Amino acid sequence: MVNKLTSIVLAILGIALLYMGSQLLIMGGSAFYALMAVGLLITAILLFRNRRSALALYAILMWITVAWTLWEVGFDKWQWIPRGDLFGLIGVWLAMPWVVRPLYQGTRRFHPFLGGTVAVMVVMVIGLCFYDPLPQAGSISNARTPAEEQGAAADWTAYGGTADGMRFSALKQITKENVHTLEVAWTYHTGDLRQNTDATEYTFEATPLKANGMLYLCTPHNEVHALDPESGAVRWKYTPDKDRSYLQQHQTCRGVSYYQPAAEAAPQSSAAPAACRRRIFNATTDAKLIALDADTGKPCTGFGNNGIVDLHANMGQVRPHALMQTAAPLVAGNLVIVGGSVMDNGFNSGNPSGVIRAYDVQSGRLVWNFDPANPQRTAPIAADQTYPQDTPVAWGTLSADVKNGLVYVPFGNASPDEVGLARDENSNTEQFRDTLVALDLSTGAFRWRYQSSHHDLWDRDNPSQPSLLDIDYQGQKQPVVILPTKTGNLFVLNRLTGQPVYPVKEVSVSTQGGVAGEKFAATQPVSSLNFIPQPLSEKSMWGITPFDQMACRMDFRRLRYDGNPWTPATEAGTLVFPGNIGVFNWGSVAVDPQRQMLIAAPVRLAYKYNLIRRTPQTATERLFTQDGQPYWNENFHGDYAIHIQQLASGLGIPCIAPPWGRMVGVDLKTGKTEWLRRVGTTKNLKTSFLPGRFPIGFPMGMVAHGGPLLTAGDLVFHGATADNFFRAYDSTTGELLWQTELSAGAQATPSTYMGKDGKQYVVIAAGGHGSLGTQAGDSVVAFRLK
Repeated sequence: MVNKLTSIVLAILGIALLYMGSQLLIMGGSAFYALMAVGLLITAILLFRNRRSALALYAILMWITVAWTLWEVGFDKWQWIPRGDLFGLIGVWLAMPWVVRPLYQGTRRFHPFLGGTVAVMVVMVIGLCFYDPLPQAGSISNARTPAEEQGAAADWTAYGGTADGMRFSALKQITKENVHTLEVAWTYHTGDLRQNTDATEYTFEATPLKANGMLYLCTPHNEVHALDPESGAVRWKYTPDKDRSYLQQHQTCRGVSYYQPAAEAAPQSSAAPAACRRRIFNATTDAKLIALDADTGKPCTGFGNNGIVDLHANMGQVRPHALMQTAAPLVAGNLVIVGGSVMDNGFNSGNPSGVIRAYDVQSGRLVWNFDPANPQRTAPIAADQTYPQDTPVAWGTLSADVKNGLVYVPFGNASPDEVGLARDENSNTEQFRDTLVALDLSTGAFRWRYQSSHHDLWDRDNPSQPSLLDIDYQGQKQPVVILPTKTGNLFVLNRLTGQPVYPVKEVSVSTQGGVAGEKFAATQPVSSLNFIPQPLSEKSMWGITPFDQMACRMDFRRLRYDGNPWTPATEAGTLVFPGNIGVFNWGSVAVDPQRQMLIAAPVRLAYKYNLIRRTPQTATERLFTQDGQPYWNENFHGDYAIHIQQLASGLGIPCIAPPWGRMVGVDLKTGKTEWLRRVGTTKNLKTSFLPGRFPIGFPMGMVAHGGPLLTAGDLVFHGATADNFFRAYDSTTGELLWQTELSAGAQATPSTYMGKDGKQYVVIAAGGHGSLGTQAGDSVVAFRLK
């Protein structure tokens, strides 16, 4: 009876496998699944007829599966899962005594060929558990030497530590030897939690500042909280009115900024300080720049209009939620400088300007503006004029070289991101699309530019804060700026001239196809230092069973993919790899100027882009998915709307094989990647095939949204991964030294500071990320040594 039921189950599996495998074969895909299905059906028939040969045949099928798996993916254990899990379990079942004994009329309980095969397979699988072909072991040997630019020290006074955006601290009380003794010093709950009426993209991504004897941070709704750095107790709180709306594309605040007069090195203690002598600046998702007294949290009434500069000024008509600020403003000298963010692909035209504006920190007076449409006109715009619309925006945090008087602006694309039919290639706007621009800090005058992506049609914004430091490359000391990009390039440029320090080559890319009338750049720049993912193939597709892997393989075969990141988007569907989340995003990278090293966490995810033709009749219609969810990239009044979704199986699992996230260590003296490792586990993942969150932490390498922190203690601190963990690594080798599980996703960049108690603290926001689906929360957690 057992064998009859087993044969029926095998027949059902074989028929399903043959159905999908035949479809894949017709599409030009692997023949393995169809052939395996035939073998499985024959096995089922033989077993139903009580033939012992069924077991021998299945043993042969198992060896064929192993041989095919080795040919496709070698010894990568994670890629063995969809190719072997189901077939392996079937083999184990068929080798059991209750299957074997009826075939031998009770005279034998063990089939030598099948039983031996299963035993060998079990040993192989156990052996694979201890082997991973991906990690690259190595060591960055650069000695720690004094550097003119030390990054942050006892305090953390800017989003990137200082205005140079290095995310490096010279503190070294916490070291490789004692980091394992870190414990929670305090936990603070902001109380600002997502409600049903809030945006889906509701994220707590703030990097806390330590300055003025306090810890400052902002929440997704732009509340500003000032805490005691040693206890987490609230000193003051600024709570603006909340505009809860699901139409807000990004509900986040990545950080506030701090200003104190240059001659004032520390808070006054003998008498009450003058009001607003030291200030906290907050740029909000409803496009306001707010100045608060750093001591009390009260608005600085002399700044703008009672402490607020309305960034809608001179922007013309702005649609609701179309203009926002998500990044920390840049404070450099006596200026506070902001870019801006607009709604991606919301409307084909009429999108707010990407102007860069510098305001006086005391009065809020506009000092200069750099408008990509009019780059030579940096004098403040007249009150009755408006900036031209539909220009590239810089939505990430800016950096400044105060000594040399330069500010660095990582411009991205202009909306719409994926359709260029209406672009004027000869306009000023085009030369600033996806371009790092250096401006004179005092006047906003243009100094130089470097374009990181030509005629961007894939949402390849420059999202990361540039990092500034000096390096000894090939024996020559050079001041550089490092620009991480969504494509995966790390452009290393001379920050005074904009000339590449690391070699850059122009590679030929696809120029045909796409949609009628679209134009494509013939080449794209590729830096010698890059983490552009290797091209995909059908073998790269993944899953947790043969069936979802076949579905992913068929998706791969259906979609247009030219084997590079610049495949044109089409109406029929295009595979874009890396996708619009990028290899690097707003988390940027961390650099150690003393050891001239770089730490980064590049991401590997593929996306499907579908262009949806609009007609005059559908120009303003909302578009919905099959499950009734509205598209975000509707491009009203445009030629095409854009549907972007991750290339994933029906189970919601990425179709490409892990790792989806890595961590790397680069020697900046040579440009060589010295070590590489997977980062993050599957624990706490939100899945569609299990209730709740995945309970087991398989170290596959997970997506990380947030940046690393480097310290002079030779440590890398990193949250960001989609598993709620906060970790510390050896920056020399990448070895994991310490980890702790937080109550929510830590999609943020940590910071560190020295407390007045003489102890070094490391602090991170843990509030989750709406789009990634990580556990939501409102925690800020600080750690120190026992």
